[in-house]
Amino acid sequence: MTYAVLPSTRAPVRVWTDPYSIEPQAAQQLRNIGTLPWVQGVAVMPDVHFGKGATVGSVIAMRQAVSPAAVGVDIGCGMSAVRTSLTAADLPDDLAGLRHAIEDAIPVGFAQRKKAVNPRRIWGLAQAGWDDFWRRFTDLHAGVARLEGRAMNQMGTLGGGNHFIEVCLEQGGVDAGRVWLMLHSGSRNIGKELAERHMAIARRLPHNSALPDRDLAVFLAGTAEMDAYRRDLWWAQEYARRNRAVMLALLCTVVRDRFPQVSYDEPISCHHNYVAEETYDGVEVLVTRKGAIRAGAGELGIIPGSMGTGSYIVRGKGNEAAYCSASHGAGRRMSRGQAKRSFTTDDLATQTAGVECRKDAGVVDEIPGAYKDIEAVLAQQTDLVEVVAHLKQVVCVKG
Repeated sequence: MTYAVLPSTRAPVRVWTDPYSIEPQAAQQLRNIGTLPWVQGVAVMPDVHFGKGATVGSVIAMRQAVSPAAVGVDIGCGMSAVRTSLTAADLPDDLAGLRHAIEDAIPVGFAQRKKAVNPRRIWGLAQAGWDDFWRRFTDLHAGVARLEGRAMNQMGTLGGGNHFIEVCLEQGGVDAGRVWLMLHSGSRNIGKELAERHMAIARRLPHNSALPDRDLAVFLAGTAEMDAYRRDLWWAQEYARRNRAVMLALLCTVVRDRFPQVSYDEPISCHHNYVAEETYDGVEVLVTRKGAIRAGAGELGIIPGSMGTGSYIVRGKGNEAAYCSASHGAGRRMSRGQAKRSFTTDDLATQTAGVECRKDAGVVDEIPGAYKDIEAVLAQQTDLVEVVAHLKQVVCVKG
């Protein structure tokens, strides 16, 4: 589709969905963002929905400024996936044992490791940079100093909410039935702790006193506050990337132990809550993607649906009107509380039929019915990405 432009904003707010379908709270957030003097432009993805300060599914290009709320509290949250040499015929009829083996290897929910992972003991994990990465913890905001041990023990853990690990089958085409491994997670608690501390600092800065929403507070280039935020931001984004790499390596090991003949393609990995330095129309900007992936020309990305509907591997088209971006998933159509009030465990079992997963009250808020239609979301961004592979999960692990 071609984009629409949200009216009554200073900077252009380009929308890849029907503007009238956006919930009023989210639409007001987008107008607030479009009024900020530092904003070059905003691209709104079809999975857009209300978030804290900045809208989920928004891509914001700022000149000489960045808003921590436009990144999100789970800094560096994103996806990883790898195609295997296995096919559906290699998998057993009963997948419960595989799910439990994954859960034994990778802590989920609030669980953390009793002892930090040793990268040198994980098969297939890149070894470079680990010592330097952990040394830089002492440079972070002083308020998180006591959390170093927890951050180390949470490395290689999934978390809860919408984070997941899946075994998927490719749908259609010459590779129909090919097995993929996929996961979604971020920077765990340490990213959240850093984000919230910097958001609080930004709200207190004088230049943010007259904003329409104090949660949109920004840091300005050339200031000590901006330098401190960017230092911690880059570290947290690296934490998230390494966290997914550890889990993917462990997941590959679990599968290799059960299927010794397996081989793996090159993994695909992408953040969808992060900041990048980019240039558009000759202007250098800081681009925040909160619930959006980069979709530069030829770049591979991952757009997941819900735990019962499947996901897509996509290739970016480099659409600069959208700041070379695409949606990060289907996007929620109702809050977690509303989902729990609207659906039962019987509904969950029905909507996840054929998927080996939890079907209890603890994950009802993640039921497919709480999410937008992933097919419709994909159809609204055909000028942003092209589909490379459609995947359907057969195992889904959640916290």
